[in-house]
Amino acid sequence: MPAVIPLLVFWLGPLGYIFYLSFTDWDFMSPDKLFVGWDNYRYLLGNPEFYQALKVTGLFGLGSVIPIMVGGLLLALLMNSKLRTSGIYRAFIFSPWVTPTVAVSIVWSWIFQPDVGYANHVLSWFGVAGIGWLQDSNWALIAVLIVTLWKSVGWAMIFYLVALRNLPSDLLEAASIDGANAWSKFRHITLPLISPTTFFLAVILTIQSLQAYDQINVMTQGGPAGSTRTLLYLYYQSAFEAFNVGEASSVAVVIILICVLLSGCSFLIGRKMVHYQ
Repeated sequence: MPAVIPLLVFWLGPLGYIFYLSFTDWDFMSPDKLFVGWDNYRYLLGNPEFYQALKVTGLFGLGSVIPIMVGGLLLALLMNSKLRTSGIYRAFIFSPWVTPTVAVSIVWSWIFQPDVGYANHVLSWFGVAGIGWLQDSNWALIAVLIVTLWKSVGWAMIFYLVALRNLPSDLLEAASIDGANAWSKFRHITLPLISPTTFFLAVILTIQSLQAYDQINVMTQGGPAGSTRTLLYLYYQSAFEAFNVGEASSVAVVIILICVLLSGCSFLIGRKMVHYQ
């Protein structure tokens, strides 16, 4: 019971209240909440901004999860080698993860300034014309993804590094004796043995991509032209800018359903992995 009470108060209760609000028309201030049934969901499914936000959320998820995992694995392989002062490098690469996202986003906003930013200054060294990173709808999402990758790749590296350190050395030595080269050992031994870590990171990073808010709010505010507006930011705009709590709650319910779907898929895949092993 001591464990169930906080669960009811801080999770199940608010969750049920969100479902209730998604069937109402409320502006945060009126004492009465008008019950409108499925109108919020009908409006949401007919709203082009919802599908645009859903598309941006998917692009942000793919554009952040895969590069973070690949970059984290490559860095872990490098740090796991006999590289001198690797501890210093690990601390340096991991440090962005413990830095507040708001502070990081502010600094990167200065870097991406089109006239005086360091990013365009570096591009000028190679004769590339300056880019309106945060002002161009074609580049704004890429800029946010760069910040997300820079901040999170060290976190993924730590998990992969632990997995690599726990690999059975006798199995790798046996493969070397049998004449396996480095690529064969990585493909047939390392990758399968670190697959639980890969699966864990894929699930966690996907959920984190659905919850991305700070860098988007600081750098682009969902713009330009909605090119960086995710489902979570659409929820924020509906609730705290338009004061349409019912519509915002319906967006929140969609996000919850996506998380439930991802959790269900991860549970099934996890059971298959355990059964396979």
